[in-house]
Amino acid sequence: MSAYAVHAPKDDKSPQEIYIEKYSSLAVEEMYRSGIPASITLAQGLLESGNGRSELALKSNNHFGIKCHNNWEGKKVYFDDDEKGECFRKYPKPEDSYRDHSDFLRFRARYRFLFDYPVTDYKAWAFGLKKAGYATDPEYPTKLIRLIEEYELHQFDRRKSATASQLPVSPTVIEQVRPLSDSQREEFHFILSREMYSQNGVPFVYAVEGETYESIAASNRLFLGEILRFNDASKTDRLAPGTVVYLQAKKKQAAKGLDKHVMEEGESLRDISQKYAVKLSKIYKINGFDKTYVPKEGDIIRLRK
Repeated sequence: MSAYAVHAPKDDKSPQEIYIEKYSSLAVEEMYRSGIPASITLAQGLLESGNGRSELALKSNNHFGIKCHNNWEGKKVYFDDDEKGECFRKYPKPEDSYRDHSDFLRFRARYRFLFDYPVTDYKAWAFGLKKAGYATDPEYPTKLIRLIEEYELHQFDRRKSATASQLPVSPTVIEQVRPLSDSQREEFHFILSREMYSQNGVPFVYAVEGETYESIAASNRLFLGEILRFNDASKTDRLAPGTVVYLQAKKKQAAKGLDKHVMEEGESLRDISQKYAVKLSKIYKINGFDKTYVPKEGDIIRLRK
């Protein structure tokens, strides 16, 4: 039996109340794991699963209507939705659906701005989901807010789970580029006449018009081979203005809280390596890729072990 299952409900409870009683603890746990308000998760679950009674929820444990997309490697089922015979994800148990829903939002670039909203601001989250394109229904935010207020789901946004410590930091905060302090530059013997930055604890500069890897290496007391290795670059690579150029070796994995990246159209693994300051060779190793792997839009790239 699931840890979130309950005994036979009383006759006077509505389907919504039964669903909330059954899954509220799971929604709170996911809030402390991912940063998504429990009220939003519960309201989406209620709405998308028909209070847990939809065919997709009952037969496939899919409570959020998440479709297969390009990267899904699990079991699949097919239902008519926006189009006939669309592919939806099938999960072994509801807990897997809740976890996948959290990851679906946290690790896709178009949803990341949501995590800058307070966890108690369910209205901002509801309208933000619509803005990010989660649903095509123009009334989607209103429906979520109505459910949250009618069933007082916002109470769960202030509730602690049994294993809770603190809410995770927003992905945009973790990714934030920070200026390198003068003391850090002096410690690493970098020149003080230029603005320098740090990503994942690795110092870098933005290339300007006319610069090359060789000129940046020379001005920072580095060998050309070193700076090329730090950036997984080659001698023939052209430096466009604004290109990130790392001045030390990138890390073996991304910063804590940036576990995955969902590939967008036109991105390469080197782009991801430079974005998160993770060695390209480590991205291949963490994901079990060989050198022939070519990423596709929607592929999930793990950034931490």
